[in-house]
Amino acid sequence: MSLASVMVYVDPEQQDEGQIAVAEAVANGFGAALLGVSAIATDPPFVAEGVIIEQTTADDLERMRATLSAKEAWFRRIVRLPSDKVEWRWTIGFPTEFLVEQSRAADLVVVRRSRPKTKSSHYLDAPGAMLRLGRPILSVPDGVTRLSGDRIVVGWKDSREARLAVRDALPLLTRASEVTITEVCTSSEQDAARDRLRDVAGYLGRHGVSCRHEVRVHTAEPDAGYLVRLAADVGADLIVTGGYGHSRLGEWVFGGMTQSLLQDAPVCLLMSH
Repeated sequence: MSLASVMVYVDPEQQDEGQIAVAEAVANGFGAALLGVSAIATDPPFVAEGVIIEQTTADDLERMRATLSAKEAWFRRIVRLPSDKVEWRWTIGFPTEFLVEQSRAADLVVVRRSRPKTKSSHYLDAPGAMLRLGRPILSVPDGVTRLSGDRIVVGWKDSREARLAVRDALPLLTRASEVTITEVCTSSEQDAARDRLRDVAGYLGRHGVSCRHEVRVHTAEPDAGYLVRLAADVGADLIVTGGYGHSRLGEWVFGGMTQSLLQDAPVCLLMSH
């Protein structure tokens, strides 16, 4: 399996290469196209004394277009792929909505994982986008500019999301030299968990992935903390897992492990929902 198109979201205010360098390396490794995506949202109009007042002026729009044009030039300058492999897409609109819409053109979507400046729709909501993309998302922590993918940890749960994540990660898993699959379960489920992991290991083996697997019983240590520690122990710089969450009263609510990994994992995460 391969990747033909890698998409990366670029914040209009971004000054460092960060996730762009990771996306470029992944695209280069597979001979894939790299699609940069960026957006700036306008302020919505408001009503005063029965009159609709636009908050965004023509001059504001011109400045936004100039900002995105400058960001495109910067993006093309720092990306060292052949020009026919690089594309730029932008809009004056909400970043999350635009990324979700444009993800139809990608096999993999790469985003930067940083503390949100605000919950405003003016900024990319990467976790929320992950639940809507229908594509695997590669979340890159702040300060990380390289992904070797030589050693990978797979956090397994017998769920749709985990099955999707493992399938979506196959292009990367088949290139890794060491893959470790783990499931955290209750003490009464250990035998069933071992059977599940043997099945997953067999599935991956038929795709040419050599892996080892281990079952761990729930302890006081959070499951996300265990995955991070396991990744450090085996020298992995990528964790593959399902992305769990749902919408409640218009807000995204995430599973405990998903939220903890997105907040605290120091390595790249590949998640599917």
